[in-house]
Amino acid sequence: MNILLIYPEFPDTFWSFKHALKFVRKKAAFPPLGLLTVAAMLPTEWTKRLVDVNVTSLTDEVLAWADYAFISSMVVQRTSAQQIIKRCKELGVKVVAGGPLFTSEHEQFENVDHFVLNEAELTLPPFLEDLNNNCAKRVYSTAHFADIQKTPAPLWELADLRQYASMSIQYTRGCPYHCEFCNVTSLFGRNPRTKTPEQIVAELDSFYRMGWRGSVFFVDDNLIGNKKSLKNQLLPALIKWQREHVPIPFNTEVSINVADDESLMQMMSEAGFNTVFVGIETPDTEGLAECNKKQNKNRNLVEDVRRIQRAGLQVQAGFIVGFDTDTKSIFQRQIDFIQKSGIVSAMVGMLQAPRGTRLYDRLKKEGRLLGQMSGDNLDGTTNIIPIMDIDTFREGYKKILRHIYSPENYYRRIKTFFREYKAPKINAQFTFNDILALFRAIYHLGILGNERVQFWKLLLWTCLHRRELLPLSVTLAVYGYHFRKVSKLHVL
Repeated sequence: MNILLIYPEFPDTFWSFKHALKFVRKKAAFPPLGLLTVAAMLPTEWTKRLVDVNVTSLTDEVLAWADYAFISSMVVQRTSAQQIIKRCKELGVKVVAGGPLFTSEHEQFENVDHFVLNEAELTLPPFLEDLNNNCAKRVYSTAHFADIQKTPAPLWELADLRQYASMSIQYTRGCPYHCEFCNVTSLFGRNPRTKTPEQIVAELDSFYRMGWRGSVFFVDDNLIGNKKSLKNQLLPALIKWQREHVPIPFNTEVSINVADDESLMQMMSEAGFNTVFVGIETPDTEGLAECNKKQNKNRNLVEDVRRIQRAGLQVQAGFIVGFDTDTKSIFQRQIDFIQKSGIVSAMVGMLQAPRGTRLYDRLKKEGRLLGQMSGDNLDGTTNIIPIMDIDTFREGYKKILRHIYSPENYYRRIKTFFREYKAPKINAQFTFNDILALFRAIYHLGILGNERVQFWKLLLWTCLHRRELLPLSVTLAVYGYHFRKVSKLHVL
């Protein structure tokens, strides 16, 4: 059996980093972790090939080779997934689809032959058994959650790791919190399940042996969801692993209450974590109450961010406008918070309602849904009818993006961050490609760019005050270039 694993294209979004990746000559930020994990669950006697459309072309020749095409997709990849499915059907290739997009919207895809939904550890085996007996059904789903301590390591050998800027790994599934707008708990539950430290070390070893020395993203929706296992099991294992290898940096996603545990942050830094994404959402207390963001309430969020930064963890953050309680003042309040906190990578989106969330169900009852969400946090669209006047809403959103991504304010934010940030203990190895990236940054940002004055001022200030952060200052400058490109493309 010839199996073609296909990963659809990401559009130009905040997290695609497409414009930044050009500086380091990479084609995509991350390999398709879920699809490569599914590949490891397929029969070993089957021949498998991966086509990640983000890094290589999907040709008719490779489609003709395949007996089945396995497609995994997130919502933001919907358009590309539709195009790929159409091509498969035109060439007579049977399609098996899974992942978040199809778990939420499988009824929208008439041309898919088989859906393997929810967690593949549970739904893939019965599909494979039925397929072997020539009685495969169209939909396989489950309301149960898998024991991920039985999940195999991904088949990294199917991917060309040279094309990616970072690797991915997963320690937990699920989140203890239940934010109204988030579909993580509907997909993975509220009881965070963990892999064993031995599994994680084995996965690290697998791509380390393949020569990987760059950063690794722990894709957990909230790495600290199970703090006990994190502190007592994973972090000690990672600290030991780093000491026995050429150290590599990690980044992940956490909730803001990581700031309450100094020893946890210290261990994370020692284990190699230097960046965390936090869902701040809004500085407005009423907005936090509305979306059930309990973990963010009754806190000094700016000081929390600074504590995390002082522990050696750069804070990237998500923000949302469009809550029912939002007034016109929210736009300037978001700007003020982002600038004051020194959160350089600030993703601000209009509120959207994903299927499977309490927000979707509530707005559906109120008759306030406008079809499907795009899944893009920065395209200036929403699938809800807001309480606020829609023109005021859109103009306020544009105001935030114009301000926080303007070179003057963006570079000022980097310096605010650097004043608090404790330099990380572990950085990625400096390579010849990094030297080329520096020259590209100097040319595109320091010579041709509209931000050239701010660029050179930042480099001079960093050399004088925080010389050890000079490589990071160039990286963040390149990120800013990407953020401005994306925001101008969509809404400015």
